[in-house]
Amino acid sequence: MNPTIELLKSHRSIRKFTDQPVSRELLEELIRAGQGAATSSHVQAYTVIHVKHPANREAIAELAGGQSYVASCGAFLLFCADMKRPTEAAERTGARVVRGMTEQLLVATVDTALMAQNVAVAAESEGLGICYIGGIRNNPQEISDLLGLPDHVYPVFGMCLGYPAHQPDVKPRLPVEAVLKEDTYTDDRELVAAFDDTMHAYYRSRKGGPKDSTWSQNLTPLFDTKLRPHMRDFLVRRGFEMK
Repeated sequence: MNPTIELLKSHRSIRKFTDQPVSRELLEELIRAGQGAATSSHVQAYTVIHVKHPANREAIAELAGGQSYVASCGAFLLFCADMKRPTEAAERTGARVVRGMTEQLLVATVDTALMAQNVAVAAESEGLGICYIGGIRNNPQEISDLLGLPDHVYPVFGMCLGYPAHQPDVKPRLPVEAVLKEDTYTDDRELVAAFDDTMHAYYRSRKGGPKDSTWSQNLTPLFDTKLRPHMRDFLVRRGFEMK
């Protein structure tokens, strides 16, 4: 198998980092690699904020749910969906811009995710470890205020970058047959049941501390409550009215 595919299959989240800093030169190269990602209609609807100030990083670590590695990693990036830049650019040409469309929210979010994943793969190819921080959306208004995000920009997630101080096991993924279907959507409950057995064995033997759980059991907290119900109102306040 070629080394790019091997790298992609070896991803794991890193939450412990050495003290070695991530150089500005390398960081800029990673962002350039991120910019090489596909982008809808060349909109490039994203902005990345490199959070350097220690007090801001400590604050974000707490706002994201007490994730201390936000403050201790070599570099912390906040990935923002940005419809401010492209709509204002179109407006300067004389266009009568319509803002707040649901499709604009989707385009900006997808663009941001694609760009960030390019950054992640580029970072791992350079020996760095990464960890996405979705806990940013626990308190998106506070983080927006802290970093001065304007209307039509919202924080999608953060990313910790740094040189790994541990090497956790690669977490198993669903079998290809469960996610790659032919022509029509087919039932995959048997495949999911088998994957639960795989994950149970993984959790019982993993280096980072065993636990008695399965994939399906781990999903329960995500779906038996209203997860981040504040997000819709927050997005509307940011100008993403979802019209």
